[in-house]
Amino acid sequence: MKTRAAGRRRFLAGTGALGMLAAVGAGNRAAAAPARAARPNLVVIVVDDLRFDEYGAGGHPYLETPHLDALARRGITFSQAYHTTPLCSPNRACILTGQYAARHGIIDNTSRSYASHRLPTFARELQRAGYTTAHIGKWHMGNDPTPRPGYGHWVSFPGQGNVTNPELYENGTLRRVEGYITDLLTDRAEDFIRRTGAAPFLLYVGHKAVHPEIQQRDDGTVDVSTSEGFVPAPRHRGRYAGRKYPRRTNYGLSDADRGGKPVLDAVLEAKRSPDIQKSFGGAVLDAQVSEETIQARAEMMLAVDESLGRIVTALEERGVLDDTLIVFMSDNGSFFGEHGLSIERRFPYEESIRCPLIVSHPGGFGAGTRAAFALSVDIAPTLLDAAGVPIPRSVQGRSLVPHFSSATARGRDAFLVEYYGHENPFPWIANIDYRAVRFGRFKYIRWIRENDAHELYDLAADPFEMRNLAADPAHATVVAQAQKTLSALVLASLGLPTTHVL
Repeated sequence: MKTRAAGRRRFLAGTGALGMLAAVGAGNRAAAAPARAARPNLVVIVVDDLRFDEYGAGGHPYLETPHLDALARRGITFSQAYHTTPLCSPNRACILTGQYAARHGIIDNTSRSYASHRLPTFARELQRAGYTTAHIGKWHMGNDPTPRPGYGHWVSFPGQGNVTNPELYENGTLRRVEGYITDLLTDRAEDFIRRTGAAPFLLYVGHKAVHPEIQQRDDGTVDVSTSEGFVPAPRHRGRYAGRKYPRRTNYGLSDADRGGKPVLDAVLEAKRSPDIQKSFGGAVLDAQVSEETIQARAEMMLAVDESLGRIVTALEERGVLDDTLIVFMSDNGSFFGEHGLSIERRFPYEESIRCPLIVSHPGGFGAGTRAAFALSVDIAPTLLDAAGVPIPRSVQGRSLVPHFSSATARGRDAFLVEYYGHENPFPWIANIDYRAVRFGRFKYIRWIRENDAHELYDLAADPFEMRNLAADPAHATVVAQAQKTLSALVLASLGLPTTHVL
């Protein structure tokens, strides 16, 4: 195995110039890659619905994730990482393309099977550049499990898949396989690492965990009869029975919180209607997220942590860990009763839009924390930059490579979070379309379908978003700045000419 010092020098020498170029201008225009001794292997692990704080080192009070914690210790944790659309299908497309949902067109969880075959993913670019590429796990842009372009090796499943004895599409056929889904995907990831040839490789692992067991139809509705909640591996069931999760300050919807969030208040009132309660049932709605639910999610994560450990071990045994860049993240967050929310996930509050993002390259750079804004649209240009592959003009994110070697590298000043409403699967949130902007210490939310409905939070003084400052005369200048910045970012997200840099 090459020494870490030598690997670090090689990685930074190979990516430094390209990384600086990639951070300049609208959308990362990169020149041809400089000559380099070697290109890193790339492993991307995406966990479904994982909160930013839902692992040991992230702050969970009892969940034990030794392998993930070790990855964080030897890698870089982006403490201000965000999802640009906090919803499964759109944000997965954001990760894969480096584009905002407004541009790539996957705007909700209805079936996008055909459209997702046409996405300009980073896998396509890496494959063209000589990488051996593999997708193993969840795709979830439609229920079609067949291979997408850019991947030489493909293992997936229809839609949400099943936790136990799932159908897997591999080797050109769909067949039932016995076992627990996280373990089965890890088996195939290990096998790919051990069997792939000398060329650098991309391995994308999309876990079903920690998503509940429920089936989604092509129109975005869910089949409530299939709901089994969160299903840990048999070996982990009951590990955290009886444990208590300390609730955040913004747990529930207080009168003060309700007064500043009229759109949310109306949504939760609709959720309490007899029709919704009858259609979905209390177990699915789980209005304040029970202790049992949080325990089961934690128990599901135990298999994900073991999976990471097995993948790292496979890289070590092959002697390529120091030549491998690992990205660990989720596709959106979740609520544990904050602001009275649970399964809705899509709202623009921190628990939903913040992302656990850890990047590790043992032979390439050191460890630490980075406070710069990092987005789901930044993953594609980061991987291409690290691989020395030119970043297409269509990419709207920015490479994070300059932040690997510097805690003070210049990041973006503001960014957009967008959401497009749909009545499926949850009719009570049909009209919550919004555009939000994070800038400095503030977050501004504009509810698109409501006249003059907006929210402003000072996250430095009010990290739990309890006090809406949008109507406060003392913050009128901040609101005006937010509105101007938001307008420019929305235009840029569409790919239209603007002077504002995403």
